[in-house]
Amino acid sequence: MSIEHFGMKIAVYPGSFDPVTNGHLDIIHRSAKVFDKLVVAVLNNTSKNPLFTLEERTELLRKVTSDLPNVEIDSFRDLLINYMKQKNAHLIVRGLRAVSDFEYELQMASMNRKLDEHFETFFMTSTPQYSYLSSSIVKEIARFHGPVTGLVPEQVEKALLLKYAPR
Repeated sequence: MSIEHFGMKIAVYPGSFDPVTNGHLDIIHRSAKVFDKLVVAVLNNTSKNPLFTLEERTELLRKVTSDLPNVEIDSFRDLLINYMKQKNAHLIVRGLRAVSDFEYELQMASMNRKLDEHFETFFMTSTPQYSYLSSSIVKEIARFHGPVTGLVPEQVEKALLLKYAPR
């Protein structure tokens, strides 16, 4: 099935976004130019212990994408394929920072196609300036009160400072 058969090109960019980084934001901005509608879907991953609640992550994403009219922020707690069907979306956006990301992402894309062949995954490579950046690295720096300016949007930097403020 070609992309023309999909009608309005609705893509979903799923992730835990704990927290959203400038690398994530770069993928969001670039994807918003490619697709008619981009749903940034915050995953409630029960196997992880996130720093920010699902609601906090969703709200931070809303704040940092408020300038993008075709971007919707949502959350989900189900299989991605089930969520995609609810959103009438057939396109999945995944960011790749390094070759090491590709093996896992290829496995996930293949499994999604196995579950339902009507879904396509679009891999977007990271802009080189963000290729080293991950939420885990940002949290580690912030936990030890290191500077995260330039790694995350300003709203996220403030939220990290509050989370790791001495008590």
